[in-house]
Amino acid sequence: QVQVVESGGGWVQPGGSLTLSCTTLKSGTLLTIYAAQWHRQAPGKQRELVASRTSNGYERYADSVKGRFTISKDPDSSQNMVYLQMNDLKDEDTAIYYCLLPREAYGYDYWGKGTPVTVSS
Repeated sequence: QVQVVESGGGWVQPGGSLTLSCTTLKSGTLLTIYAAQWHRQAPGKQRELVASRTSNGYERYADSVKGRFTISKDPDSSQNMVYLQMNDLKDEDTAIYYCLLPREAYGYDYWGKGTPVTVSS
């Protein structure tokens, strides 16, 4: 059983920053993350892809977050964390953010339960 666990969400004022983290466990053991995606779902809207990183390091971002969000992996040899650095946050970034290990790399889509981000003054 693979578990995907997100953390780091919270409340922030417009213009502020947050860093989300994602880690994966299988039978209590941390897994190496080769590829990952961050999605978000705002109230009343469909879930959308925010950022993705493939196993060869290719990154892609939604137009709405380009230049503000950065997806990255753990820089040390453990490679079992992936992050979403979010800067210059806007009200419209308010959503639940989900980490996904995609089927292209893992044979199955593994979703986390999400972490909420609220941007408001």
